Amino acid sequence: MADESTIEYISKLLADSPERKFSESMDLAINLKNLDMSQPKNRVDEEIILPHGLGKGLKIAVFAKGEVGLQAKEAGAEYVFGEEELTELGEDKTRAKAIANEIDFFIAEVQYMAQIGKTLGIVLGPRGKMPTPLPPGKNVADLINSVSNSIKVRSKDKLTFHVPIGRRNMDEAKLADNIETVVTRIEQSLEKGKHNIKSIYVTTTMGKSVKVM
Repeated sequence: MADESTIEYISKLLADSPERKFSESMDLAINLKNLDMSQPKNRVDEEIILPHGLGKGLKIAVFAKGEVGLQAKEAGAEYVFGEEELTELGEDKTRAKAIANEIDFFIAEVQYMAQIGKTLGIVLGPRGKMPTPLPPGKNVADLINSVSNSIKVRSKDKLTFHVPIGRRNMDEAKLADNIETVVTRIEQSLEKGKHNIKSIYVTTTMGKSVKVM
């Protein structure tokens, strides 16, 4: 159950931000402190499952073959790449970049991970989109459903970074739940927890921002 104060912050933000003709995204602007971000150990790099998702359908691509590939397609994967398609994609960096920009998450059967790292790592790595491995025996549909509610949070070498937490038209209590889930995980990933957080604001795409921490 979300904290009432978090719900109040969201209500204030939405009241102060005029509605647009499109469904705005909601983000957290997170500002860290007292960390040397040139040291990889201090950077935030987390995959977080939001309890209520992002309020929109995410595009997922799967590297798989045979029955697993068919199951992935049935579960809503935007693309399913077999071994031959993976080779072709590795040779066509322009198409690889276009797909990397279009797709939100990638999943790959374990046997493809080394080849993906070798041929597509240069494209997917910098975008934070290296595939989530699908272990043998795990249901690809279950993983797709799980990933559909996931976000990747990466600060890189910056003290300030943004995290999506939903869309404006979502229920305020659900947005608050998502916010608290993200904040808790980020605190857990930092050396000194909340003492490494300078401030956190929630904002809409084109609206104002409200400080939540």
